Amino acid sequence: MHINKGKTIAQCITDRTDYAINPDKTNNGELISCYACDYRSIDAEFALAKRQYRHFTGKEEKNDVIAYQVRQSFKPGEVTPEEANQIGYDFASRFLKGKHAFIVCTHIDKAHIHNHIIWNSTTLDCKRKFRNFYGSARAVARLSDLICTEHQLSVIQIPQRGGTSYSKWKGFRGKPSHREALRIAIDEALEQKPHDFDAFLALLEEAGYRAKQGKNIAFDHDGFKQKICMHSLGKEYDEDAIRAIIKGQKIHQPKKRRMVWDANRPQTIIDIQAKLAAGKGEGYRRWATVENLKRMAKTKLYMDEHGFSYEAMSDRKAELSAKEKELSAKITEAQNRIAEINVLKTHIVNYSKTRDVYVTYRKSGYSKKYLEEHEADIIIHKAAKKAFDELGVKKLPTVKSLQVEFAEQLTAKKEAYAELKKVRDELRDLAVHTANYEELRDLEEREKRKEKEHGRE
Repeated sequence: MHINKGKTIAQCITDRTDYAINPDKTNNGELISCYACDYRSIDAEFALAKRQYRHFTGKEEKNDVIAYQVRQSFKPGEVTPEEANQIGYDFASRFLKGKHAFIVCTHIDKAHIHNHIIWNSTTLDCKRKFRNFYGSARAVARLSDLICTEHQLSVIQIPQRGGTSYSKWKGFRGKPSHREALRIAIDEALEQKPHDFDAFLALLEEAGYRAKQGKNIAFDHDGFKQKICMHSLGKEYDEDAIRAIIKGQKIHQPKKRRMVWDANRPQTIIDIQAKLAAGKGEGYRRWATVENLKRMAKTKLYMDEHGFSYEAMSDRKAELSAKEKELSAKITEAQNRIAEINVLKTHIVNYSKTRDVYVTYRKSGYSKKYLEEHEADIIIHKAAKKAFDELGVKKLPTVKSLQVEFAEQLTAKKEAYAELKKVRDELRDLAVHTANYEELRDLEEREKRKEKEHGRE
């Protein structure tokens, strides 16, 4: 989002964000979530951050980019507006790593629910700018696909990715190498934001990777035949790079992962007749017949191992569906409180920063000249006071107490997410096995009818 000639930064931000926060599209603002800002005063807050950037660094804007936007759409009927907003918030949190203020506006005025995610080009500490790196569009798409997959939502199966063929982008079916598994473990450890290198090594040890100190750091694992040196993982994963990432001097760019096919995941029985009608040949029919026998056998084995009848599977599905709703509500509750805390923290800081300006403004008899000179600060101060009134805050909590509550809510959300993933995985397996059982039952009934008909002949 760029600056328009003849307009102030605040005016340009207002022009860009008015469409996103439109109450007719966001259910009167209920489907807007914010981080480190308030959408009602976003123009003044973004403009203030840029003014402070010039104050702290002594630099003028090198380009006219004032904010960035990502639009994230979902397949109609697959997601609720609340879950879509939550997915957008998670995307922005993970992509921006808490360094930029952002808003997520979920629009429900179209058949497809979609998010407008807008973040300030200036960091929260007002000392750096967002660096739009080469391949950022691909990184955005991959992260969005990953989060949607975690929520059991569909993604674009064959995205257009420039000159890279889909087969190369998709990867191949196979187990990850030991080095790739170690890189993934490092990625996951860095996502937990360890405070120093020793804490980082402790996280890897919890995951089963033991560090061996020597001339170069090497990792051992029960599944490794030999140790793997850290420097052999690539420049992004050597010791110097990891130390710089932990200190915040460098942004981690995970290595592109190969897609791994889970051969143990249950699959529904193939409709062979439909495939033959679509042009498949005799070879496919023979393969599909054998494959269907394997899938039926897995379903019978699953039912035997769990002691499930068809009715018991239906009851378990209902139980898990109720648990899924409960966990989703818990996540939404935690997310809403996290958003409230972020808004409250922002307003407390803004209130403190602009208090002296507003007191002087009041003492000046609400001078129009003083207002013109300090308009952004006065707007922010008023927005903070209004937010306190709307939230029913009579006594301002300390930022430290809010940070403690934020950590508690974040932990509760992560635990609920982990449990929700397990519930959804089991629900998916049950749905497949239930469908396979129904197909197997129908097949047996058809065979019995054929035998009766032959008996009559």
